[in-house]
Amino acid sequence: MNNFFILNPIKYINRTFTIVMLKMVKFNLVIFLFFLCSFKVTSTAHDKLAWIKMSELKEKMQSDPKPALIDLYTNWCYWCKVMDKKTYSNSKVINYINDHFYPVKLDAETKSVIDWKNKSYSYNENYKVNDFTMYATSGQPGFPTTIIFVDDNSEPISIQGFLEPKEMEPILKYFGEGAYKTESFEVFKTTFKSSW
Repeated sequence: MNNFFILNPIKYINRTFTIVMLKMVKFNLVIFLFFLCSFKVTSTAHDKLAWIKMSELKEKMQSDPKPALIDLYTNWCYWCKVMDKKTYSNSKVINYINDHFYPVKLDAETKSVIDWKNKSYSYNENYKVNDFTMYATSGQPGFPTTIIFVDDNSEPISIQGFLEPKEMEPILKYFGEGAYKTESFEVFKTTFKSSW
């Protein structure tokens, strides 16, 4: 038997108890950190919009029809950044858009050629934006602008300005649930009940 235990039984018990408690605290801390990290990874991966490229849009809309939502922005636009932080990072907005739309984030000033509906759009030196921007906004660019295409043959529906999640909800649900096929937006809004 241990001589230390025989000579000092209380010190031995206290020492053993302290060692066991330290091991338990370390074990619990490791378990807590594991769960905390796994939760954080899961929630961040889920809480992002599944942005696609404009070049992918037509094919996706033809293979699995649903509307497109284009976030038309510029790098210098303050309200575009606010909309990214407040609206496009809201979990209800993210989930709804990912389920009911093909989201595209498009720089209005891109110098890349955009092919849409058998036409190529280039950067326009006179307006300092891509001609697709002029087409999608009916020649009235403003930023941010939310563009909706209900299908790959439709004309763009342009909603200009910053939208809070509560302001975006009826717009998303009007197009996402197909109400646009049977009633005007004004009629839809009179019976719409917000759930966000």
